[in-house]
Amino acid sequence: MFETLTEKLDTALRRIRGQHRMTEANVDESLREVRRALLDADVNFQVAKGFIESVKTRALGQEVLKSLSPGQQFVKIIHDELVALMGSNRADLNFSPSGLTIIMVAGLQGSGKTTFAGKLALYVKEKGRFPLLVAADVYRPAAIEQLKLLAKTIEVPVYAGDERTPVRIVEEALDHARKNLRDTVIIDTAGRLSIDEQMMQEVAEIKQKVKPTEILFVVDAMTGQDAVNTAKAFHERLDFDGVVLTKLDGDTRGGAALSIRKVVDKPIKFVGTGEKLDALEPFYPDRMASRILGMGDIVTLAEKAQQQFDETEAEKLERKMRKNQFTLEDFYAQLQALKKMGPLSSILEMIPGAGKMFKGMDVDDRAFIRVEAIILSMTPEERRKPAIINGSRRRRIAAGSGTTVQDVNRLLKQFAEMQKMMKTLTRGGMRRFARGMSGGLGS
Repeated sequence: MFETLTEKLDTALRRIRGQHRMTEANVDESLREVRRALLDADVNFQVAKGFIESVKTRALGQEVLKSLSPGQQFVKIIHDELVALMGSNRADLNFSPSGLTIIMVAGLQGSGKTTFAGKLALYVKEKGRFPLLVAADVYRPAAIEQLKLLAKTIEVPVYAGDERTPVRIVEEALDHARKNLRDTVIIDTAGRLSIDEQMMQEVAEIKQKVKPTEILFVVDAMTGQDAVNTAKAFHERLDFDGVVLTKLDGDTRGGAALSIRKVVDKPIKFVGTGEKLDALEPFYPDRMASRILGMGDIVTLAEKAQQQFDETEAEKLERKMRKNQFTLEDFYAQLQALKKMGPLSSILEMIPGAGKMFKGMDVDDRAFIRVEAIILSMTPEERRKPAIINGSRRRRIAAGSGTTVQDVNRLLKQFAEMQKMMKTLTRGGMRRFARGMSGGLGS
């Protein structure tokens, strides 16, 4: 996520970090590089210009000029201005205090709109609500089938209806929701490959008829400046309540995330970070700014870890560690929990400094697959007592896992080093690992 932008900003800020004094000359020099990095990331020109002006005004203030560490102050200003640019505070979903909450999802075809509708249904379901998905895209049969498949996966009902008029389908769906005690209706509207009047008229009519509690505009973050232009067009017709950026798991240029709030004056509410239905994150401007500047995002990492690591199991593991009884079986179990937190690359970018540490290294999820295959090719006794794995056993394990003896040797060596490291953890260390993973992953 934002790998290229992060790298270019780091290069731009590297010189000034080491300066003992900050002058207008070195501020201007650094800001020229920052401006170039923003424009290369496809940030709106006027947005980039305003950002640079705000940073310069603050950077040349007396407080910074007299600071003992002006370089650090400058980076903090960049961070603060990025946060302000993206909205300052987290914007929550609006729920109706009484009656149905109606959430209308709009956007172009291919933006990830239908997948987001499914993700959002799972998100609100996990918060104790009872969602109903509505298939209002009557022009693309594949969209209806996709929504039904997603709904089945997350065990949420979907209403498609027999009517061919989207407005009528939505009206029927609301009656269906009330009769079946559903409190949240999520409407997947039709999209097009590009903006056209028929689509705009249709979504405007749905809005007028059902008066949604919340209208969310979904946009593909990889489209850069085009995403901002599309958002402006939809906003003029719908006056939507929030933006959803999808496909942030790739190396997006970042222009949409940094421009869209300023241009349409509406908050980014969610970001899609992968294909899986649980790969949806609430958008926090301060956390995203930290990621963009390579500072990590320990808070989000901790929240993800809390969802996957059981407190009781963590205490059991801690006792095993103290007695030096942590086995490959325990390691395999923790690996499964780690995988549920998302792609390995996205986890690493939340750890301060990890992006630089692992740059250029193979840190994709295939590493998980190789490790799993090796462990599963061992006997239960070998997993409990790795010390008994001699040369012939290593050859058998390598053959059974489709790897090499060198791969097996590497895993056993790394596991032995891990055991040594875990013995040094202080009391409560495993519980901290389970809560935030900052202890284990950051060591």
